[in-house]
Parts: sequence; C-alpha cells; structure tokens
Amino acid sequence: MEIGISTFVETTPDVNTGKTISHAERIREVVEEIVLADQVGLDVFGVGEHHREDFAASNPAVILSAAASQTKRIRLTSAVTVLSSDDPVRVFQEFATLDAISNGRAEIMAGRGSFIESFPLFGYDLHDYNELFDEKLDLLLQIRQSEKVTWQGKHRPAIRNLGVYPRPVQDPLPVWIGSGGNPESVVRAGTLGLPLVLAIIGGRPLQFAPLVQLYKQAAAEAGHDPEKLTVASHSHGFIAEDREEAADAFFPSTQLVMNKLGKERGWGHYGRASFDAARSLEGALYVGDPDTVAEKIIHLRKNVGITRFMLHVPVGSMPHEQVMKAIELLGTKVAPKVREEVEGL
Repeated sequence: MEIGISTFVETTPDVNTGKTISHAERIREVVEEIVLADQVGLDVFGVGEHHREDFAASNPAVILSAAASQTKRIRLTSAVTVLSSDDPVRVFQEFATLDAISNGRAEIMAGRGSFIESFPLFGYDLHDYNELFDEKLDLLLQIRQSEKVTWQGKHRPAIRNLGVYPRPVQDPLPVWIGSGGNPESVVRAGTLGLPLVLAIIGGRPLQFAPLVQLYKQAAAEAGHDPEKLTVASHSHGFIAEDREEAADAFFPSTQLVMNKLGKERGWGHYGRASFDAARSLEGALYVGDPDTVAEKIIHLRKNVGITRFMLHVPVGSMPHEQVMKAIELLGTKVAPKVREEVEGL
C-alpha cells in the first residue's frame, strides 16, 4: 500500500489576509514539501498541470526535477499531465529526463484534464477533446515501447522512423491513466494494462468500487493479470493533531476554492454542512487527526481495492507550515498505521 501527496500548487488569496502568494514563492514551497515527504517516508508526490492564474504548475516535470536531486526514495509523478493539449514526444522527453535525475523514480499520470484553459492556449479545438487524448496516448505508448517510432495521426505531424531521446532509466517508464470516474476511461486503462488513478473528491468513495471491478474485468478480457495492476485514489484532505482543529483549519480555504469553481461550473453553494458530512467515514474528505484519516484510508482499501492513496493538500492556499505539518503527520503517523493494517488483510 503506497501513501503520498498531490498538489496543484495553488495560489488563491489567503482567506484571512486577502493576499495572494506569488507563483515563484509557491513553487519553491512545493519543492520543500516534496523533500519533506521523502524524509518522512511517503511513497509518492504528484504535481498537477494547470494553465490558469490560481495554480502555479504549468510544467510539473520541472518542479519535480527541482526536488529530484534533493530526494532519495519518493516517486515523482504528474497528477495529471493534460496529454490532450500537449505533445507526447515532449512529455516523454521531460519525464525521461526526470527519470534520469531521480535515478528511476518518475511517472506520468495522463489525463484529459478537468480544466480546459490549455486547449485554446495551445491551439486545440475542444470539439476534438476525446479524439485528441486517444491519439496522443497511442503515440506516448509507442514512444515508451520503442526507441525508434513510426506513427501517423490527425492532430500532429507524422513521425517516420525517428528516435526519441533520452531513454528513461525505467523500462518501461510508468504511465498511469487518470479518471474522474468515467467508465470509458476505466475500461481503456484496463484494456491497455495501465495503472489507474481515480479522482475521488465527492459523493461516497465506495461508489467507485464497481469502477475498479470494471477496470479489472477489462484488463482480464484483454489478457492482462488484474492482480498485477495498481489502482490509486486522489482525494482532498488535511491532517492536524486534533480532529476539529484540522477541520477548522482546512474548511475556509477549501470553501473559497469550491465556491469559485462552483460559479464557473454551475455547482451549488459549498457550506460547512456539506464539508462536515464529507468528513464522515463514508464521505470523500480525508480531514482529521491521524487516527481518523488512517481509518478512512483503510476503509477505502478494504471496500474499493485501492493500492495507492494520494492526499491532495491543500485545496486552496494555506500557510506553508500547516501544509508541512500535515505532510509530516501523514508520513509519520498515518502511513505506518495504514501499512500495518493492510499487511494483515
């Protein structure tokens, strides 16, 4: 059972002061967070790609590379790479370079992305949203499989027997499929025999259990051993020494972001009642003291079948020292308890 952190490198206004941290400062903070995660024994750290003012990470590979030379064991992944609006050749090269710097600890989580700013920025048509991902994933996997590539598609110039370098330390370089719960993406991952990461950020996490079964069924039907495939969850949360202290610290900035996104997407108002309901054992928020969060992760493992859990913290900008403390508690108190329990399953 792997335990880790994910972040979108948020730069939203501080709920108390109204001030917004600079992109540069927040990026440097995240590098410190990755180094701490490695020191406290966490397994993986993910950085998500976005192209908007309130998130500072437009190039996760660069941020992860900055931490790679300062860490020893932790795996370093995008969370996710918006493959549909990127060039698979450059994605592979960037993460192969990260793999070299980290000596074999890089991963790619490929997804369509729930934000669409990158499509007009890089000249892509949203009408091609699904087709772009399918085509570019195909190219990425061909590059991963072979040093020399011959490939042709609709949305990128053809490649005719050309080499793609550098080659990674890992063979093959891990490529995950990110999904918000779309059955088609789950089946795709299983059919291709690729590991799956589910964004479990709302509703009841146990509702994702049928998707995991669908994933494994698709894998088996395609000739892959489903027992060798890994399933991760990416879920919002925060940890403090005291359960209510954690909730009170995490709620204000989370509410700010959820209501901002809600206005963009037509969601209803996000209030404390919804927040507190999601903190229950059956809810999708992993917020509380170490014992509470560990219990919820173990519950998810037993009932959904995940093999990697990534705590997404913070959702909106929080004081750096609070985030660092949450990472420390996840590594020193939550992860050992979860691993000990899971070993006995």
